[in-house]
Amino acid sequence: MSKLEAIKERVAATEQEIPAIARLAKALKAESAQAKLIGPDGDEIELPESVYHLLRHVVYMMQNRQAITITPAEHELSTQEAAEFLNVSRPFLYKLLQEGQIPYHMVGTHKRIQFEDLMLYKGMRDHKRREGLKRLTQMSEAMGLYDEEDEVDAQDSSPTV
Repeated sequence: MSKLEAIKERVAATEQEIPAIARLAKALKAESAQAKLIGPDGDEIELPESVYHLLRHVVYMMQNRQAITITPAEHELSTQEAAEFLNVSRPFLYKLLQEGQIPYHMVGTHKRIQFEDLMLYKGMRDHKRREGLKRLTQMSEAMGLYDEEDEVDAQDSSPTV
């Protein structure tokens, strides 16, 4: 698997796999001395704690019907890949790079961004957005434009998935 495939390949559970994933999630929640994998030849292999921890996260997300992509933190992205990941235009990403909001380094004449740095920026951006929405909601409530009943009514009328 090439570096590019590592970031683009998304894995999601099919409807037929959901029951098996639910059973796996239940088994992974159980406290046991040591998790083991049984190979095709019957050999038992103890799972290192780091692998077990990651497996629990992956199964939890797949059980909640979220697609998974595993990318090494050290993975480097081109500006195009980084812009696509953040769902922004390349010119906007260049602006973020020039402002120093996202670190980058040069490889020849090309800018490269560490995936880990991109995730840090995305986390900060998402946090700022949530805080902004929280403030807007508080202001709306203070002005009498928003109350909890409206939120409950909106949730009741939303389609279930």
